[in-house]
Amino acid sequence: MTPAKKSVWVLADQYVGNLNQCLGVAEALGLPYQTKLIAYNRWACLPNLILGPTRAHLSGDGASRISAPWPDIVIAAGRRTVPVARAIKYFSGGHAFLVQTMWPGLPTADLDLIASPFHDRLKERTNLIRTIGAPHNVTQERLNAAAEAWCQRLGDVPRPRIALLVGGNTRHHRFTPTLAEKLGRQTSDLVRKWGGGLMVSTSRRTDSVARKALIESLEDGTKIYIWRDECGDNPYLAYLALSDTVVVTGDSTSMCTEACATGRPVYIFAPAESTGPKHRRLHKMLYDYGSARPLSAALNSTSLIGWSYEPINDAVKIAREISHRMGL
Repeated sequence: MTPAKKSVWVLADQYVGNLNQCLGVAEALGLPYQTKLIAYNRWACLPNLILGPTRAHLSGDGASRISAPWPDIVIAAGRRTVPVARAIKYFSGGHAFLVQTMWPGLPTADLDLIASPFHDRLKERTNLIRTIGAPHNVTQERLNAAAEAWCQRLGDVPRPRIALLVGGNTRHHRFTPTLAEKLGRQTSDLVRKWGGGLMVSTSRRTDSVARKALIESLEDGTKIYIWRDECGDNPYLAYLALSDTVVVTGDSTSMCTEACATGRPVYIFAPAESTGPKHRRLHKMLYDYGSARPLSAALNSTSLIGWSYEPINDAVKIAREISHRMGL
């Protein structure tokens, strides 16, 4: 008799980056999964130690979605998802296997598996697995589909195609107009040296003034395809799929890791004034791995695209660990 497949829930709040991490792991598991949309109320500001296992910090719509039949596996990311996951484990009689793809904060003994990058300096725990960066769902299959869907719209961007992925302000650092202008000038220097064209994507975290400074600093006459988050279909995956090289700002673990899912050369723009110690540790790991180099290296290199590496996909590593620990 064939054993029944395990059921999987992915907890999804308003943080799209967190959700993509969880979806990457769920898809790598190869099991059927449901995405449970949740929203928070004012009680979500309380520490998890006070909240305990609960749905009380969810709004009515979010709480109603968390009900029996309970899943075998829960995949979530972010501190505020932890009380929900704990509630699921409690109501399932301890059956549900809880996975967190980001450091959830203490306590952690009741969580079955935590995946956290090496650049988060954490003490070793039996339920902790370390990753290079953030898990993601940037698979070769998705890249191929994006390339097919966008090849005509982006076909007139000359090669070598440079994907420029721009983040923005973080909790501790600001992506100022001055930094945006510097990034634009350096990227234009690449195009001037190597030819080709730019595919530019800014994010919700990109300040409007910084975005304007970036666009205005790009070299006149360069073939540029620019996408902003308010402009319809997002070609982000297509940029990764159709690029010959990627330039990415170093403020986002997810963006840096996703760029390194391509196997193509990645250059990171990370001036000291906009980069904290944790991100610097990540960048060094990517440099040591051979997937990325500082943007300054591209300006001094004898080749823009003359190197490759095994694409990084930490979601597969996490999924394998889940399967091993659950005996799947």
